[in-house]
Amino acid sequence: MKPIKSIQKQPTSLISFSQFTLTPSPLTNGKVNGAMQRVKDSSRSVTKPITIHALCNSGDLSGVIKLLRDNPSLINDRNPVMANTPLHVAAGHNSVEVVKYLLNLAGTETVELEAKNMYGETPLHMAAKNGCNEAAGLLLSHGASTEAKANNGMTPLHLSVWHSLRAEDSSTVKTLLEHNADCSAKDDEGMTPLNHLQGPGHEKLRALLNSYFEEQRKRRAIEACSGTQAKMDELEKELSNLVGLNELKLQLRKWAKGMLLDERRRALGLKVGTRRPPHMAFLGNPGTGKTMVARILGKLLFMVGILPTDKVTEVQRTDLVGEFVGHTGPKTRRVIKEAEGGILFVDEAYRLIPMQKSDDKDYGLEALEEIMSVMDSGKVVVIFAGYSEPMKRVISSNEGFCRRVTKFFTFDDFSTEDLSNILHLKMNNQTEGSLLYGFKLHSSCTVKTVANLIETETSEKQRKEMNGGMVDPLLVNARENLDLRLSFDCMDTDELLTITLEDLTDGLRLFSQ
Repeated sequence: MKPIKSIQKQPTSLISFSQFTLTPSPLTNGKVNGAMQRVKDSSRSVTKPITIHALCNSGDLSGVIKLLRDNPSLINDRNPVMANTPLHVAAGHNSVEVVKYLLNLAGTETVELEAKNMYGETPLHMAAKNGCNEAAGLLLSHGASTEAKANNGMTPLHLSVWHSLRAEDSSTVKTLLEHNADCSAKDDEGMTPLNHLQGPGHEKLRALLNSYFEEQRKRRAIEACSGTQAKMDELEKELSNLVGLNELKLQLRKWAKGMLLDERRRALGLKVGTRRPPHMAFLGNPGTGKTMVARILGKLLFMVGILPTDKVTEVQRTDLVGEFVGHTGPKTRRVIKEAEGGILFVDEAYRLIPMQKSDDKDYGLEALEEIMSVMDSGKVVVIFAGYSEPMKRVISSNEGFCRRVTKFFTFDDFSTEDLSNILHLKMNNQTEGSLLYGFKLHSSCTVKTVANLIETETSEKQRKEMNGGMVDPLLVNARENLDLRLSFDCMDTDELLTITLEDLTDGLRLFSQ
C-alpha cells in the first residue's frame, strides 16, 4: 500500500485534545471561552478551562449544551494547531449524542457541516478515518458530502478504507458506499480507494468495493444512455426545421451518434480516442440554408462536448481583411480569438482569393493563411461557405486546405415544393415579437397549392438567386396585402389574422416586380 502523506503528518488518534485545555481561549463578550473547574493535586489547586472541544471529545452533552447556551458562537470555534471545530472532534470520537445535538441546533448560529481543518478534512473525513460509523451515518443523513476532498485529494472513502486496513472493521466503508461514495475518486497521487487494497489479503473489503464500483459504473452508463437519447431528440428537433439537405442531415446524424456513443463508452470506463473537430466547406447558392446549418452544427458540437460553447461567429471578407500592409494579420487574429470555443463561419470565402493571381495588392490570402494556421489547434471549428464554382479558387489556393477541410457539402437549390414547405414552417414557428406572430395561413394554402403558385409567379432565375431568401419578403408582402384588403369595419377575429392565397399571390407579384 502506498504511504498516505497527510495522515503520516498528523496524529492518528484524537485522544490528546486535553493538551490544548490548559490554554485559556480568547475572551468573547467579556466571558472566558469555557467554564472554569478547580482541580486539586498534592501541592496546590490549579484552575483549568474546560473547552467545548474537550467536552465534545469526552461526549459530555450537558456540558456542550451549557456552553453553547452561554455563548452560541462557540459552535464553529476552531481549536489550536489542528483547527478542528466541535463537530470535527465529536465526529472523530463518535460522540453520537453531541453530533446529533450540534447538527440539529437551530438559531442564529448553526453548525458548518463542511468546515475544513488544517488538513482540509471535513467532519465526515474525521469520522471516516477513525471508524466512527454512527457519527458518519448522522453526518450523511444531514447531507454531508461524500466527495469532499482533503488537501491531499482524499475523500472520506479513502480514509475509511485506510482505517479498515488497520482496524479490520469495514462498517464505515459500507455506510459511505450506501450513500453513493464514488469508488473511482482519485487522490492527488492518482490513487482510488481500491488502489489502497493492492497485495494479498483484504479479500472481503476488496469484494465490497468492487461490487459497488460495478454498480456505480452501470448506473452512470444508464444515466449516460438516457441523456444520449435526449440529446439525439434535441438534434432531430433542430433538423426538422431544415427542408431538403438529406445528405447533410445524414452526416449530422452520423456525427451526433458517434460522438454520443463515445460519451457512453467513457461513462462505462472505456478509453477511446478524442474526435478532432471537423472543418468543413459549404458549397451552394445564397438562401440554401448554409448559415442555419452552421448554427445547428454549433449546438450539436457543444451538446456532445466537442466545443465548449455553441456560438457561431459569422464573418465576411471585410471583417478579416485590412486596407493597408500589416493591418490584415492583427484584424484576422482578433476575429479568430473572438470565435474561439465555437464555430468561425466565413461566408463568401471565395472573396478572400483575388480572381487574378497577379493582384499583389490584395490581402485576402493573408487572412486565409491566418485562419489555416489555427485550424489544427482544436480551439475553433472553421466553415468556409460560398458559391460552388468560385470556391474552387479557395480550395486550390493553399496546399493544406484539403488536409484540414475534410468535409464538403453541396447545398442544392430549393424546389418550389421545398420553398412551400419552408413557408409553412416559418408560419408555424413564429416567435413572439416577430411581424407575423399570431397570424396563420388559410386552409386553402396547402403545400401543393403554394408550390404551384410560386412556380407560376416567379422565374427559375429568381428562385435560383434567392432560394429560401424569398420566403420572408413574400410573407411580409402578403401581410401588407391583408391589411390593405381589410376594412376598419371588420370584426371577424379569424379574418383579421388569416393570410389567404390571394394575399400570397399579390405578395409574389409585388416581389417579382
